Amino acid sequence: MAGPLAGIRIIELAGIGPGPFCGMMLADMGAEVIRVDRAQINPVAAIGHGVLFRNRRSIALDLKHADGRDALLDLVASADGLIEGYRPGVTERLGVGPDACLARNPKLVYGRMTGWGQQGPLAQVAGHDINYIALGGALHAMGRAGEKPAIPLNLVGDFGGGGMLLAYGMVCALLSAQRTGAGQVIDAAMIDGTSLLMAMFHDLQHQGLFSDQRGTHMLDSGAPYYEVYETADGHWIALGSIEPQFYALLCQLLELPADQFAAQNDVASWPAQKQALTALFKTRSREQWCELLEGTDVCFAPVLSLAEMPDHPHHRARSAFVEVGGQRQPAPAPRFSATPAGTPQPAQPPGTHTRDVLADWGFDAQRIDQLLASGGAHQR
Repeated sequence: MAGPLAGIRIIELAGIGPGPFCGMMLADMGAEVIRVDRAQINPVAAIGHGVLFRNRRSIALDLKHADGRDALLDLVASADGLIEGYRPGVTERLGVGPDACLARNPKLVYGRMTGWGQQGPLAQVAGHDINYIALGGALHAMGRAGEKPAIPLNLVGDFGGGGMLLAYGMVCALLSAQRTGAGQVIDAAMIDGTSLLMAMFHDLQHQGLFSDQRGTHMLDSGAPYYEVYETADGHWIALGSIEPQFYALLCQLLELPADQFAAQNDVASWPAQKQALTALFKTRSREQWCELLEGTDVCFAPVLSLAEMPDHPHHRARSAFVEVGGQRQPAPAPRFSATPAGTPQPAQPPGTHTRDVLADWGFDAQRIDQLLASGGAHQR
């Protein structure tokens, strides 16, 4: 694979959500990421993971089988990193926890992805994104005034505060291992990642600029100039005219009455201003508003659906989407000038590459045959 992480070898113990997202990010950047799958993947767990499983070869090992466990430890011996997303203690019980793996490879970076972290009263409790962002303070802050908190898909806990945090941690620890020759264990918890993503709002609250009253602040739909509005054809547009010069341009292009809109940050004026803008934006179609405002410093964008967005001229100009296995999907990001990422390869069923991977990682043919015969490994 091309990319800045070319030459790095990562073992990914199969999971769902943030773990595969981390694996995808590392693989997109050129790391050789080997997914260690079960022989039969849970069909429910596979839903929505086709893109997240891209760019990796898959081997199927039975980690409850002594031969499968020993095979994994032998792979660990020549790996740079390992990522897993089990509850705390599971890999230890399987015999492939941090102590066992670091004993085989002291330079290994062992990345652990959980919701609640490796310790604490909730460490062993089941949870999902919505629970982590609830306890992390993010969910309470999202939504409109007088309404219940708004659920931001599973972007904040699973992906931003989870998989991306682990990918960052892996790269940091890999750099450290290259300098020091010593590996380490990464405790990446979605509850911690969520709290970290809320850093600016903790600061604003400390300064008295952000309260617990959701839907009343500049960034949470309180301000009329940072809001989404419906258009005449039932679509939506988004404004983000925060800076005074951008707000002034908005007022100019929309020909807003100065007596009503002169005071940008007079909170008492916000409801009336928002009511006026709501009525105004319903007088034209989304396309008409795009013709007037898109490409200006008003900070404007149409609210596009998943089906619409890849065809927007800006995405097309940046080649932001690629077709992989007949499916259009986001291209690897970020972009690198000297070591650009290659074209992603489509996800493959569990165990597709068992023989090839084991051979490439130094297993001889007799050992591979023995593993497959014993049930420690499976080849699709």
